[in-house]
Amino acid sequence: MAETQEAAERYDVVIPPGVPRSIIRSIVQQYPGELVETKQRMKFANMDGDERELLAFRTDLATAQAVEQFIFDQLKAFVGEE
Repeated sequence: MAETQEAAERYDVVIPPGVPRSIIRSIVQQYPGELVETKQRMKFANMDGDERELLAFRTDLATAQAVEQFIFDQLKAFVGEE
């Protein structure tokens, strides 16, 4: 049985450099998907055009949106804004 195109689509949530390992570990434990490495071209400051290997969490669209919000919420709590 073939998967539908929607079911087969995967999205990458790029994990910003500096995110604590404890948050990354929580993502991997709590959400379905996989941790992958991805090359991203930098577009700021003195890194304009440089490529860096970054971590990303690859999953379906709904989970990707939930992971993105989870990272945002966890980082706010980590820096003491909540």
